[in-house]
Amino acid sequence: MHKYTYPCPLRWADADAYGHINNSMYLRYMEEARTRMFREVLAAGEAGLQNAFVVSRAAIDFRSPLHYREAPVDVHVRVTQSRAVSFELAYEIRDANLLYAEGTTMIAAYDLGSGRPRRLTEAERAFVARYTDS
Repeated sequence: MHKYTYPCPLRWADADAYGHINNSMYLRYMEEARTRMFREVLAAGEAGLQNAFVVSRAAIDFRSPLHYREAPVDVHVRVTQSRAVSFELAYEIRDANLLYAEGTTMIAAYDLGSGRPRRLTEAERAFVARYTDS
């Protein structure tokens, strides 16, 4: 299985009064990893101004509290399924010793001009295939 890994920095403002990372921040960490992963396929240019990806569903299972610290936490991303107009990403937010959360997002290819879903391009399908579970 190929996966993308993003070392996500923790920010002091991400923590609650007890020093735990707020649950809502896990969605942001997933977003940060996903947007960095997609940079290559969403490169600026004429098509980049028209084509986009949108999140149509998100889910998180919290496994262990994550306390604020200076060291980043790894966000691993992989594709678990792919269709003509959408694909699902699975995430693990973890370090070497502990799994903090697992999540998924359903990503839909979207045409910004028409405001409607669109089919994945050939380049996008190839990009998704690189990170798909085998």
